[in-house]
Amino acid sequence: MTSAERREKLLALAQQCETTGRPDRNLDTEIYEALGFTVRRKPTLLAGPRTPPGGIYQQGALWKAIGKISAEIDVAVSVLRQKAPDWNWSLHSIVAEEQSFEALVAGSSGHGALASLALCAALLKAFAARGGKITES
Repeated sequence: MTSAERREKLLALAQQCETTGRPDRNLDTEIYEALGFTVRRKPTLLAGPRTPPGGIYQQGALWKAIGKISAEIDVAVSVLRQKAPDWNWSLHSIVAEEQSFEALVAGSSGHGALASLALCAALLKAFAARGGKITES
């Protein structure tokens, strides 16, 4: 994948985070892939009760269940700290007719119906602004 294609993929995922109103396990998997994790998706034909939803990702020599990055702020913050430990970030609640959130990550802003989605959007945009270069985990 070229740098331009990677950047476009990051921006498309950021837009999806901003426009969706709810968490999505497929979105979780796509975000992990876009952030440079080695991912194995949940096989649809062989899925059982012990198969982690969404799939697994490699961290070092271990394989772990993909976190609910689009649903849980703790997971989004953990991935942000792992992939960009030196970046500044902030998260704000916007109270209007409908509550929404705004996040800033390294100068890139993201909005979302959930705090985790806003943080994911901002993180994805920040990496896209840097040409799509993702650090290895």
